[in-house]
Amino acid sequence: MTSYSSKSGKASGVTGYRIGRDFIVVQFHGSKNYKYSYQSAGKPVVEKMKRLALASEGLSTYITQNDPKFE
Repeated sequence: MTSYSSKSGKASGVTGYRIGRDFIVVQFHGSKNYKYSYQSAGKPVVEKMKRLALASEGLSTYITQNDPKFE
């Protein structure tokens, strides 16, 4: 699991992530891990989440505002 911290310096609900070929696993503060896959959330959503995770920018906000489906 790769640690996640927002570039903005604001506290994030996301604490870590793991990227796979067709999925991303997101770890939330004080919670379990959630797996978002091409099958559950759709390829465009997962790819956007991967980009946000790698940029350390807006992942928690994106998930909150878009409510993607997880496995």
